[in-house]
Amino acid sequence: MTVFHYPQKDINTDLLFPGKYTYTCSTGPEIKEHLLEDLDPSFAEAVQAGDIIIAGENFGCGSSREHPSLGLKHIGLKAVIASSFARIFYRSAINQGLLLVQSPEAVEHYTEGDDVTVDPAAGEVRVGDRVFNFPSLPDEMLEILRDGGLLNHIKKQYTRGDGA
Repeated sequence: MTVFHYPQKDINTDLLFPGKYTYTCSTGPEIKEHLLEDLDPSFAEAVQAGDIIIAGENFGCGSSREHPSLGLKHIGLKAVIASSFARIFYRSAINQGLLLVQSPEAVEHYTEGDDVTVDPAAGEVRVGDRVFNFPSLPDEMLEILRDGGLLNHIKKQYTRGDGA
């Protein structure tokens, strides 16, 4: 597992996925090759399923395109841990089934090479030898994440007969 560390503030959706590709890339594989290309040109080639991003404040600010969260979920990113998130990106990521954890203390404590683990049900992030707590996610949100996103969650409910 690799941790990609971007401590700066205001990493916007254009840095996560350049807007110029919005109408030419629509699937996960197409989006993947352009993820973070203006922030970290090596990211798309290096990232693997299970990796984590640690970032500064206001991660995902900017436009409301779903490409960044869709692409990050497609590659199998385990989580994004940030000091804070833009609200619209936060909701988009949860809808895609991508775990976002707000923990300014964990971000501040992280140093290159630290092992990082996340337990969303317990509300814990472990960075090196320290454990940082964050509010555990509501059961409904954990279900959406477990189901791989909101659309899969809704389909599952209708398949079980729980739908309206």
